[in-house]
This record gives sequence, C-alpha cells and structure tokens, in this order.
Amino acid sequence: MRVTPAAIPDVLLIDLDVHRDRRGFFLETYHRDRFLEHGIATVFVQDNHSKSQGGTIRGLHLQVRRPQAKLIRVIDGEIYDVAVDVRRGSPTFGQWVSSTLSAENFRVCYIPEGFAHGFAVTSSSAQVEYKCSDIYYPEGEIGVAWNDPRLAIRWPFAHPQLSDRDGRHPMLSELEDRLPLYHRSNP
Repeated sequence: MRVTPAAIPDVLLIDLDVHRDRRGFFLETYHRDRFLEHGIATVFVQDNHSKSQGGTIRGLHLQVRRPQAKLIRVIDGEIYDVAVDVRRGSPTFGQWVSSTLSAENFRVCYIPEGFAHGFAVTSSSAQVEYKCSDIYYPEGEIGVAWNDPRLAIRWPFAHPQLSDRDGRHPMLSELEDRLPLYHRSNP
C-alpha cells in the first residue's frame, strides 16, 4: 500500500496492493493496522454504495453536525473525485483537489472531516463505495454548489445530470458562518 498526500496534504491518495493471477485479482480494500501505519486512525462506522449514470455529478456534500471523514473507492466504472476544503481558517480554505478513481486503478481517496465531497461519473456508469466516520445525519448535512465560480472546479463536463437537491445548493460564500473551524489534526 502506498499513501500519497494530495495537493491539499490532509487528503490522501491510497494505491492498494493488487495481487493478480490467471484467475483474476485479490486485494485488501481496508486493513485498520496498515492504515494506522500511514497515520490514518479514523474509525469508520458506516459503509455506503451508490450507482450513477455517466454524466452525473453527485455533490458537493458535507455534514457540519456529526462530520464525516470518508474513504472513497470505485468498484465499477470511473469517477472524477473532488474534495473541497471548507474549514474556516484553514490555509487551504476554498481550494480543491481531484483524482481519477476507477475499478481499473484500484485507487482509494481518504477525505478528512471538514471537506465537501463530490464526484463526476466519467464512464457510462459507476458504482462507488465509501466508508464514513459517522452515521448519516440529514439534519447536519449541507451542500455547496457544484459550479460555484469562487471554487472554479474543472469538472469534466459543463452540463451534468444532477439531483434536484444538488442543483439548488448555495455558493460557498453563503455558507461560511455554518462551516466548521479549522483545527490541525491527524487523520
């Protein structure tokens, strides 16, 4: 397993060890002790699985009450995965990082608490599984507009399929008083 900090170092890209042979492949998608060796001490309590059609953007989502760190992986297809630092006072506030995650590259992305998360499906469809450090709490969830000009995210397409809710998220500037405060912590 190789762990590489993204341009925002709190976001980590994880390349898993894939063992291939004539039958197919095997890999450990999560091993607590190996993650601890790389400084990821997050305890995960909920797993989610989504399937989306190509051209879809899901996000940008976060929970401000009962915040969630996430461990994202793709089991079918490919996504353009995005994490936006929305921690007030953070030196990287309002900045974003992206990575291509796919069933072919087996790459996993660790996103700590205090980041908005979203992804665009760049294949005909994609199935995404992700672990969360807290349970889903709808009363604490907010979203940031996927096309906020302040963020200037370079999505792979300009006219995505969106849920009604994702199409109505406010701009980051409209949410600043509700966003979490920055505090330096280890994953």
